[in-house]
Amino acid sequence: MPYPRRLLNDGEEIALDIHPHWWFMSRPTGAFLVSGVLFLWLLATLDGAVWETGVKWIVGLVALGSLVWLVIRWLLWRTTHFVITSDRVIARKGVLAKSGIEIPLERVNNVSFKQSIFERLIDAGDLLIESGGEDGQQRFTDILKPDRVQNLIHVQMEENHRRSFPLASPSVEPGDLAEQLIKLEGLRDRGSISDEEFESAKRRLFE
Repeated sequence: MPYPRRLLNDGEEIALDIHPHWWFMSRPTGAFLVSGVLFLWLLATLDGAVWETGVKWIVGLVALGSLVWLVIRWLLWRTTHFVITSDRVIARKGVLAKSGIEIPLERVNNVSFKQSIFERLIDAGDLLIESGGEDGQQRFTDILKPDRVQNLIHVQMEENHRRSFPLASPSVEPGDLAEQLIKLEGLRDRGSISDEEFESAKRRLFE
């Protein structure tokens, strides 16, 4: 299930849309396999004694509960997205109730990742994004190939910065120039750039 394009802004493009790493499904899958195999083995080996019948049904209920857990976990996996666009980093999850967070690329200060030895073997890990927003720091877990995702965020940040601070050109139309000035002022007002950076970019526009 891809990330809904209706949630994108005008002109916004998706650079990456991934679900959590398959390790996200490991615990319910393991619980279902173990309890299911044990239940089948008990059915094949135990006779009809009262206490043995009770044991079989208890294990059967555990296997059924594990199956329900597996289905719920799969639905959550399908509806969990980590998205990088040309403007934002988006994390969204939820089957019925939805929750999410969006970090504009111009507010991202630092991106780092962390992998244990085992996570390096399965190519999974955590991604830590520090931003200038109210939350300051966000950790995203079970990310597939976190080092590549980190690089992609940096690439999109550079592209976003290039679009926000275009090189001056004599052929810039007055309407485009006004639009670029409004965008620069918005970045300055949000604290994404300093006054010095604003003035420098503005001078380049008028050169």
